Amino acid sequence: MGEEIMSINNLAELLQLSQDTITALLEDGIDPELEFDIEHHVVSDNFDKLEKAAVELVKAGYHVDDAEEFETEDGTLCFYFAAVSESTLDEEVLAEQTRQVCEIAEAAGVEYDGWGTYLGEYEDEDEEDEDDLSLPH
Repeated sequence: MGEEIMSINNLAELLQLSQDTITALLEDGIDPELEFDIEHHVVSDNFDKLEKAAVELVKAGYHVDDAEEFETEDGTLCFYFAAVSESTLDEEVLAEQTRQVCEIAEAAGVEYDGWGTYLGEYEDEDEEDEDDLSLPH
């Protein structure tokens, strides 16, 4: 059972995706001065590795949501969480966060699936999801 040496995450693609997302949001008329909750999405089929990434992201100053389970198309059970920060749509800041989350994910052996945000108001969840698994906050 040797560890895979090849990279899980493609930083160049993630940085391009970040830049494309910012460009699209700004073209849609989003105010570049507004602060948003930026959710960096981290995924793995190994909960222990995911938890390791969560601990490191908390140490780096991110708020980490509880992990949730999902099943892939081929039936593999996976886990994911969002590491949340607050930021304007500043390309340099979000590129640095992308690099940082990618580096932590890579070191933990998990996948970083890029970031997203909510535009406008969204409803608070009143009930706990039974599939939530606690990770350090």
